[in-house]
Amino acid sequence: MATVYPFKKYNYNVLIDDKSVGNFSEVSAPNIDVDPIEYREGNHQAAAPGRMPGFVKFGNVTLKWGMADSQYWTDWFASIKKGDLERKNVMIELLGDDQKAVARWQIFNAWPVKWSCPDVSTGSEEIAVESLELAHEGLNREV
Repeated sequence: MATVYPFKKYNYNVLIDDKSVGNFSEVSAPNIDVDPIEYREGNHQAAAPGRMPGFVKFGNVTLKWGMADSQYWTDWFASIKKGDLERKNVMIELLGDDQKAVARWQIFNAWPVKWSCPDVSTGSEEIAVESLELAHEGLNREV
């Protein structure tokens, strides 16, 4: 019987509108929640209410990267501040050792809701890290 190892999480790729958009040091995993709705039917005598699924909510995705001279992310966020809502589709691919996708998450109609510039300190030799938080309207795992 062959041993099956879990996938490693450090090897991934991010595409926006089917274009590779740079290297990220971290991508937070989006989550999906379904709010339960409690109900009681007319003359039902049970002490506990019935439950059914309610709204589906999608958690935000956060991208973090070492700051460089690219203005792609700040320009996208600046367009939101001006009132130009440009939604984009985001693909997060988890890659295997052979650099082929072993898992893929498609995020639909994403737009930036928060941008964070790096903390700076004269006593530090760390890399300056920016982050962008994206809201979206849906998520599918494709592989």
